[in-house]
Amino acid sequence: MSRVGKLPVAIPGGVKCELKGTHLKVTGPKGTLERTFNPGVHIAVEDAGVTVTRPSNEPAIRALHGLTRALIQNMVTGVTAGYTRVLNIQGVGYRAAMQGTDLSLSLGYSHPVMVAPPAGIKFTVEGTQTIRIEGIDKELVGQVAADVRAWRKPEPYKGKGIRYDNEKVRRKVGKAGSK
Repeated sequence: MSRVGKLPVAIPGGVKCELKGTHLKVTGPKGTLERTFNPGVHIAVEDAGVTVTRPSNEPAIRALHGLTRALIQNMVTGVTAGYTRVLNIQGVGYRAAMQGTDLSLSLGYSHPVMVAPPAGIKFTVEGTQTIRIEGIDKELVGQVAADVRAWRKPEPYKGKGIRYDNEKVRRKVGKAGSK
């Protein structure tokens, strides 16, 4: 058995789970998330929580067992607490600002980069160097953070660019230190 997959997902107070076939809908204080799962694993919603079982030990089904349980746990956590990714901007002249709900980035290009938030995502800028991305869908929050970071990844010589809050950038010496 999968160590992750055999644990039941606890449903906290104020969260409601509805299962129709393989389609799960989780509603909580922060919003609603829906997802359709692979029919190879069985999902059961009970009073204590959501349990995931697998009917066979085929490698493809075994791989989906823990994944399905983890995705359900992420849905429950998202509708109760939500998810946040923090990005830091480093570099002379690099800064972020809000224009309405859109994020405006000055990253050394000839024009400001405008990033519109997808549905369910909220940008906040703290100062001019810190961007906070918030939402209830863990996958979407991570993807939006990766898309914003992709506009100017941290470079290894001076460390300029957009980086995650806990990211360590390995610095290189450059030409002068090679002697």
